Amino acid sequence: MRFTLISDGSSDQALLPILSWVLIQSGVRSPINGDWADWGRFRNPPRSLARKIESAVRLYPCDLLFIHRDAEAAEPAVRRDEIRRALESAGGPVPPSVCIVPVRMMEAWFLFNEQAIREAAGNPAGREALNLPRIREIETLPDPKEVLYRLLRDASGLSGRRLKGFRAASAIHRMAEIIDDFSPLPELPAFHELHLEVREVAEARGW
Repeated sequence: MRFTLISDGSSDQALLPILSWVLIQSGVRSPINGDWADWGRFRNPPRSLARKIESAVRLYPCDLLFIHRDAEAAEPAVRRDEIRRALESAGGPVPPSVCIVPVRMMEAWFLFNEQAIREAAGNPAGREALNLPRIREIETLPDPKEVLYRLLRDASGLSGRRLKGFRAASAIHRMAEIIDDFSPLPELPAFHELHLEVREVAEARGW
């Protein structure tokens, strides 16, 4: 079973393990292979979301298309409408598609696992107090990316020049590889909606 992820930036590749987990939890038993549509390798990448959808279907053929947009300052419903309009505008056949719209940013979905933060920061035995937000507060944070970056820097135990060289963005990708259980996330409204959409498509397709 193949899926393709369309997103705004390379950092969103961290969603791939989450999406594989959601598919498994939705009953998919076939081997799963996920691709991220990488526009950085093209001289003239598609600009509009509709053109990105067309290109992804052609270049990354799949059974299921995930389209990610962070809500950021907009209401999630606004982003969902943008995605649906782009799907309607895309030329040619498009596979079943699912919207991924975190309330603020996808980094919020990594703020639940303290040990993964410590391991990704390269200091698994660290004892620095991290004070993670409560799971129900995660999607209300105005800037979850900055919160996660701060937690990773704190967990690293580094200081001075070594701290300045610490790459929090790379650590988030390591977190995605470390975490194998995202079961706390369905408590979050946006993640719950994603899970329901995937389950509906999986059941309809008999995956």
